[in-house]
Amino acid sequence: MTTRVIIVRHGQSTYNAQKRIQGRCDESVLTERGQQEAAKVAAALQGIQLTAVYHSPLKRAAQTAQIITQTLELDDPPIASPQLLEVDLPLWEGMKRDEVRDRFPTEYHQWHEQPAEFSMEVNGKAHYPVRSLYRQAQEFWQSFLPHHDGQTVLIVAHNGINRCLLMSALGMDCSRYQSLQQSNCCINVLNFTGGWGDPVQAESLNQVSHMGIVLPSPRPPHNQLRMLLVRHGETDWNREGRFQGIKDIPLNDRGREQAGKAAAYLQGVQIDNAVSSPMLRPKETAEIILQHHPQITLETDPELCEIGHGLWEGKLETEIETAYPGLLAQWKVAPETVQMPEGENLQQVWDRAVAAWTAIAARFSSGEPKTVLVVAHDAVNKVILCSLLGLEPKDIWDIKQGNGAVTVIDYPHGADSQPILQTLNLTTYLSAGILDQTAAGAL
Repeated sequence: MTTRVIIVRHGQSTYNAQKRIQGRCDESVLTERGQQEAAKVAAALQGIQLTAVYHSPLKRAAQTAQIITQTLELDDPPIASPQLLEVDLPLWEGMKRDEVRDRFPTEYHQWHEQPAEFSMEVNGKAHYPVRSLYRQAQEFWQSFLPHHDGQTVLIVAHNGINRCLLMSALGMDCSRYQSLQQSNCCINVLNFTGGWGDPVQAESLNQVSHMGIVLPSPRPPHNQLRMLLVRHGETDWNREGRFQGIKDIPLNDRGREQAGKAAAYLQGVQIDNAVSSPMLRPKETAEIILQHHPQITLETDPELCEIGHGLWEGKLETEIETAYPGLLAQWKVAPETVQMPEGENLQQVWDRAVAAWTAIAARFSSGEPKTVLVVAHDAVNKVILCSLLGLEPKDIWDIKQGNGAVTVIDYPHGADSQPILQTLNLTTYLSAGILDQTAAGAL
């Protein structure tokens, strides 16, 4: 049974407002704004049956969890877990970020550029904050999962530990620590298919729309390049569960409605350039979004076309199993090993799609800051995101891409810099809820 874990960062704290390093210092408490943010999380969670709530014992997280549980009128009190404590930065805690940057320029640079190698000398020994936090997250999952099989559980913690919870669950290396954004009172949704070590799906990361924020703000300094990666709207074949591949299936009425909702949601977002797969479904999705940005000319790139499913195209799963016994099951558990009959394999899609994405980013990363819209397909988006997160073709099922969903990737110092995943698979504007309700049809 699937275990759904909703992970929330605490609301704005006094140290957040003062731009101070918090770590495990427990002097920081929620501001009035932070309390209001926690109440907004509770409103977003209405209707979701939570079995348990876990939180860090630090005040700012405990207060956030308390506001949520009281608002939702949950029967059981939240559970404090020391395994959800924030990253331990004893030499910096309480200091303003600017002061740390000025007094420890080399260390501060390494903290941002090589977080897994960053260390502090504590009591004569080298302390590696990120490595230690990553192990802490792994230990939490191993102790937590056996007790909550098939349940929905809320975790309220901190920026750093949330990143490590997400990374360790997905199998990302701790060197990617700075590549995930966690905004105050953001919502993340993970779906565990079993116990520790079994596949995990990131349904969404760093949702902030429930707080009235369209897209997360870039980390300072302001990014030079923001990429909006969108999956096309629904088609009849998505709804029926037919494999589409490179069959040029158009949007259905619901798909056009989804594209229209994405367009309305992004109406106030500056878009400077747009690139789409040339296939009908992503191209029409992009054109609908760009109706609010008439000054933009849509470009197309054939390397963004969907995976070629070959002889599977147009077929339902039952038909594929009859014609190719066992191959569909192999596709679901080891997709990187499957060669589509008269079609592509994942490595081929990975090579062309990642190269196309890299070229697009390079083209638009010079000069003034830009926001680029890219509209493509399920498998194409998944391999791009796996590449950006340091994952592999075998991991594509770990990434959710709903029809009409928006994912945001920032390059803070241009295309050659480490990308930051700002939000993943945002679908709240499609169904007015934090869970992805889009069709679960074939690619």
